[in-house]
Amino acid sequence: MDLELQNMTINTARKLLDEGSISSKELTQLYLDRIGNTENIIQSYVTIDGEKALKQAETADEIIKSGKASYLTGIPLQIKDNMCTKDTLTTCSSKMLENFIPPYDATVVKKLREENAVFLGKGNLDEFAMGSSTENSAFNTTKNPWDITKVPGGSSGGPAAAVAASQAIASLGSDTGGSIRQPASLCGVVGLKPTYGLVSRFGLIAFASSLDQIGPITKDVTDCSILLNSIVGNDKNDSTSLKYDSPDYYKNLSDNISNLKIGVPKEYFVSGIDDKVRESVETAIKQLESLGAKVDREVSLPSSELALAVYYIIAPSECSSNLSRFDGVKYGFRYKDGDSMWEELEVTRQLGFGPEVKRRIMLGAYSLSSGYYDEYYLKAQKVRTVIINEFEDTFKKYDLLVTPTSPTTAFGVGERTDNPLQMYLSDVCTVPVNIAGLPAISVPCGFSDGLPIGLQIIGPKFGEQNILNLAYAFEQSTEWHKYNPRIE
Repeated sequence: MDLELQNMTINTARKLLDEGSISSKELTQLYLDRIGNTENIIQSYVTIDGEKALKQAETADEIIKSGKASYLTGIPLQIKDNMCTKDTLTTCSSKMLENFIPPYDATVVKKLREENAVFLGKGNLDEFAMGSSTENSAFNTTKNPWDITKVPGGSSGGPAAAVAASQAIASLGSDTGGSIRQPASLCGVVGLKPTYGLVSRFGLIAFASSLDQIGPITKDVTDCSILLNSIVGNDKNDSTSLKYDSPDYYKNLSDNISNLKIGVPKEYFVSGIDDKVRESVETAIKQLESLGAKVDREVSLPSSELALAVYYIIAPSECSSNLSRFDGVKYGFRYKDGDSMWEELEVTRQLGFGPEVKRRIMLGAYSLSSGYYDEYYLKAQKVRTVIINEFEDTFKKYDLLVTPTSPTTAFGVGERTDNPLQMYLSDVCTVPVNIAGLPAISVPCGFSDGLPIGLQIIGPKFGEQNILNLAYAFEQSTEWHKYNPRIE
């Protein structure tokens, strides 16, 4: 049955459930068994709640029998552990929130509950989503299912690893600077970062509010379109949520891409990119060309080279503001043995936050401080506008852009922990998309020494349908998405 789970998608599971070949309770139990057999190796979960999952599955089975099932009814999913789940532990993989049980659901979780999806548990991440390797979790380091000596990427490393290891049919992740796409690339799965504001952020514990976006991580593009359908929509609880009449991404999925004009920005083939990554992405671009897409390899986005510097001013600045609420007074971890309230507050933050979170809080506080605000934060925002305008001008000529997702395949556990700058460079291809609030997807396009390589497809705002169609056309004409890791 493990082999069947490795090939299980939302689409195939839906058919099996609707025809009665398997019940949701049986399917859920298979995934719980799979987690039980592999979690000691992969460590993709912070919380596993089998009892609740089986009860949800029983309810789903009744709905399926009544003929009122939606696409996600009875489908076992994982949720990244920075999205609030009512009455279920939500930790952000931080000691600061190790005992936090929210009294409400994030909007995306509420939407999935309304469809009677099954929640297997909460996915591991870099603490407060700050990292590119899932080594910054306060609880455990998730391993890459393709090679457990390698990282799965981050911060959505738990969700990407869980999907790759067949510990869940699909998962929801969040993407601040590549945190869905980069781990999807390193784990050989599909990950979509939607247009900023297309999916509600209400109930997502904030890292950087102007950059964060929730999106799906799945086995294939079809599943990605199904899960995206379920989580989009305007939300009055989120002031950044946009009013947009989304199409049915699944029903409109097409492999006809002959009308699409694609640009290949040279700045994304950065110095230091792995030779095999470059080769695989170039081969993928030729494949898209053979499928009828019109490709221009002479595109330039010069300001993209500044995106990483802009990101590591804006993101830490917003994080230092967002994380100021964690003071041990209202909720979360609290140090109680100080001589004064101020000492307790200081030690609470000292003991509650990990090294990477402290680093980014200090960077952000410095950038926002008197005398440096204009020199760093304000200047970064101005350059952000330049990057946004550059993308807008480019999308007047091209429907989509194609780049590598990550400049390298998965690197070794512990390899970059002592070199933050090298770790930050992992996001060099993905960060510009968040700076500009654009949608982008990563799909598998090859392997190097047994490790997956991802192809990134970027679109203009609300360009999800074209992105999915191009990714689908590529996927249907190749075999990369059919490979599965062997976990022993």
